[in-house]
Amino acid sequence: MKRMRFTDEQIIGILAEHEAGVKCADLCRKHGMTVPEAKRLKTLEDENTKLKKLLAGQMPDLAPMKELVSKKW
Repeated sequence: MKRMRFTDEQIIGILAEHEAGVKCADLCRKHGMTVPEAKRLKTLEDENTKLKKLLAGQMPDLAPMKELVSKKW
């Protein structure tokens, strides 16, 4: 089994840089990524965006439930 080149912390840092506005090509050059790694980074970024949208959609539903659970019976 092939070992990952980047740790989870490094991947999160690279994604944070991309969200800050750094272009994908610049990130690839900076971190020495190859094309498959760059595609994986793009896939992770897309997945991250989808998960954030899902979370934002669920937050209004959670507020009333948290209030109900916090009440003492």
